[in-house]
Amino acid sequence: MKFLLMIYTDQALLDALPEGEYDRLMKDCIEKADALRERGVLLDSQQLEVPSTARSIRARNGSTHVFDGPFAEAKEVFAGFNLIEAPDIETAVDIAHSFPWARFGSIEVRPVRDFNAVRERVGA
Repeated sequence: MKFLLMIYTDQALLDALPEGEYDRLMKDCIEKADALRERGVLLDSQQLEVPSTARSIRARNGSTHVFDGPFAEAKEVFAGFNLIEAPDIETAVDIAHSFPWARFGSIEVRPVRDFNAVRERVGA
């Protein structure tokens, strides 16, 4: 079963790290991700640019609006993801916990819906 590990970080917590600590954490994460990829557990992973580089699109009542950045009042912002293969959500949570980012925000673990089943159900 596939799970998406959505990583949210609090930039203030990351900014408070001692010099060089963020790079050390990233190096450890990359090495852990490479090991998971070699075992066939990690299917994809990406880090996102900062929210100020984003655009949000909203369509309502026949009008479309484009806004700078996401609409977020929370301290934690979506910073990246890991798409993994795991037998169950408990295993996926354990994998998520092995990364340090929950200490600087949170990691949401969500099952990925079988989109081919949806495609078949709707006849697309």
